Formats: sequence, structure tokens, C-alpha cells
Amino acid sequence: MKFFAALQSVLPQHHLSRAIGWLAHLERPAWLKTMLIRLFMRSYGVSLDEAELTTPDAYPHFNAFFTRALRVGARPLADTRYVAPADGELSQCGQISSGELVQAKGRTYSATALLGGDGPLAAHFQDGSFATIYLSPKDYHRIHMPTTGTLVKTRYIPGDLFAVNKATVANVDQLFARNERLVCHFETADGPLALVLVGAIIVAGIATVWGGVESPQPGTIREVNWGPDTAPTLAAGDELGRFFLGSTVIMMTPGALRWTAEAGDAVRVRAALADRSQG
Repeated sequence: MKFFAALQSVLPQHHLSRAIGWLAHLERPAWLKTMLIRLFMRSYGVSLDEAELTTPDAYPHFNAFFTRALRVGARPLADTRYVAPADGELSQCGQISSGELVQAKGRTYSATALLGGDGPLAAHFQDGSFATIYLSPKDYHRIHMPTTGTLVKTRYIPGDLFAVNKATVANVDQLFARNERLVCHFETADGPLALVLVGAIIVAGIATVWGGVESPQPGTIREVNWGPDTAPTLAAGDELGRFFLGSTVIMMTPGALRWTAEAGDAVRVRAALADRSQG
């Protein structure tokens, strides 16, 4: 496992990921595109029962299949303060202790580092709560709001593109604070909310509903601030963005949460994730 993590450090991570992205958008020949989708579905056990488009040949290219929309009514919104923002495995959740989040057993990283050095925002989460959701290849890959919020700013932070599977997370220090990522800062009824969309190897891009595809600019942190007249407000369960191939979402909130799921559980978009703690 350590060898696999070390191998990734010498691979041309960004070039490989962009090449995969180009291939995933090819529309011709149509028979090849459909064959690849069918092969992927068989290999990973993907079902289209909840999808808006229910046959492989209905998708113009592989990425359209991978970022497929759910059919209307497929996921009712749970009556809870925070719902799951993504399908996947809840790999970690709990309290942020003195500004540190758990990455894996024996490994932590700081909220400030994850947010690209944004100390004022990180201070809100000093002893708050966090949840890390890993999206595997078989999962639905659109990201939704865990609670109603108004966008304050986004920060695109360049970085590495290590894999975010269990083996790599357990062996690469500070992985989530090293990988390319997009930080989305919202204001909610409970105060600030940070949703961090973490890139990974062969992830060909991240897109949001308000800004489209984020264009990587190596070495440059790109920050966009939103004013009261232009900032979008998204309701709990609304679509926020999507990954072009899989990755990880990290949610941070101030204060303690009472979790309705635990680390290791499978979670689904709009299903119950947490309520505010009364203690």
C-alpha cells in the first residue's frame, strides 16, 4: 500500500488526469462510448434505476453518464438539520479538535491548511464538526447542499492529485490539505459552512452550478467573493456541483453535531446526516 502511495508521487498526476478528461468527453464512435459505459456499469455494479436517463446509449459521452442526474423525486429530503451532500462512504466524522480534523487512524490535518491558509474562516471551525465523504466510482457524482446557505466566496487551491481511496488516505500525510480542491464558503442559520470539493488522480475537473467548470491554474490560489446582490442562495438538497470522475467532499460546521450516521456507513444525497447537538 505504501508503494502505491509512493508511486503516485512520481506519476504525471495532472497530465494523466487531463488526458482522461479529454477521453471521457469523446462522443465518437458512439458504439465505443456505449460499450465503455456498459463495461463500467458491469465492473462497478452501477444501476441507472434512479437516473434521469436510464439507458447507456442515451448519454452523449462517458462523462455525461458519470455525472448523470437523478430523476425527479428519486431522493426525498430528510427532515433533519443537515443532510448528506453526496453519495458515498462516510469515511470520517466527528469533532474538530483544536482546529485539527481526522484523516485516518493516527493522521490529522488542520482546518487552516485545508482552507488554503484562510485563518479567519478556519477560526469558526476551531472546535466545530466535520464529515468526510468518499465517492467511489459506482456512486452518483453530483454534490448537493447539506443545509440552506448563501454563498460568500470560493477558493480554488492548486495542489497534488493523489488518489483518495482508503489505502492512500492511510499512507499520505496531509492528503486532503495537499490535493487540488475547491473551497465553498456559505453562510447559514448556524453560521459559516465550508464544503471542500477535493480533486484526485484522474479526476478531470470540478464544476459548480454558479460558475461552471473550474479551470486549474497551477500555483495560483483563485478567490471569488460574492456580494449580497449577486450571491446565490441554495436550499437544503439543491445541487451545488459535480465531480468529473470521483473524489471526496469535506463538510465543516461550527459547534457540535449529533450524527445520525457513523464512520464507515454508506450515505446518500438528501438522507439524514446530523442535527444540532443540544448539549
